[in-house]
Amino acid sequence: MIEIQHISKSFGERNILKDISGVFDKGKPNLIIGASGTGKSVLLKCIVELVKPDIGTVYFDRRNFTDSDRKQKSEIRREIGMLFQGGALFDSKTVEENVQFPLDMLSVMPRDEKLDRVNLVLNRVGLANANKKMPSELSGGMRKRVGIARAIVNNPKYLFCDEPNSGLDPQTSILIDELISDLTTDYDTTTIVVTHDMNSVMGIGEKIMFLYQGEKLWEGTKDDITHSGVKELDDFVFANKVMISMRDKL
Repeated sequence: MIEIQHISKSFGERNILKDISGVFDKGKPNLIIGASGTGKSVLLKCIVELVKPDIGTVYFDRRNFTDSDRKQKSEIRREIGMLFQGGALFDSKTVEENVQFPLDMLSVMPRDEKLDRVNLVLNRVGLANANKKMPSELSGGMRKRVGIARAIVNNPKYLFCDEPNSGLDPQTSILIDELISDLTTDYDTTTIVVTHDMNSVMGIGEKIMFLYQGEKLWEGTKDDITHSGVKELDDFVFANKVMISMRDKL
């Protein structure tokens, strides 16, 4: 479980996040949704302190991450896996080297154990025998799966995914969503996914937080979203349906 309390963040005079609180459940895909520029990715980065919030507190399983010392924060960060937007692979490294990178940085396990772990997660994401390929040889969907393998190679308690479906076709997006959902259940992780894709919301949105202009306006499940009573959310859902319909006709 991850709990955030009263998170606020500004850049200069621009207020990006305004007093956001919430709880993200273990063993479920927790989605943060909203239009582009509404603060979704900034909130994700504030939770892991890639961006430090101006105000607020973050708890990882009741451990106060915000007020922890450097050693305690380092211990919690070892339990975190990150899938960055675009995959963020090292172009000069092979698939194997990319996936092994967190183990090289955070683990003291022997080389053969690292390789066993790399092969295990590559097989889990459907990329067995892709070890020696370079990122330039991979499709967009394969790059995302390598990114997921790297995110889970250290068996994290907490998994963060920033726009995992950006740039992917609808069919591949569904496969990535299903993979993230399955991994969340199988590894019993606390997973937070940032997205603006309603297909993802309706596919795997067990718990959803809707942001609008830096504020949390609604929280619920995919079963509740179509009768939320929140105009801004209704507009967001309708706009997404229109875009999906237009995309499907192309």
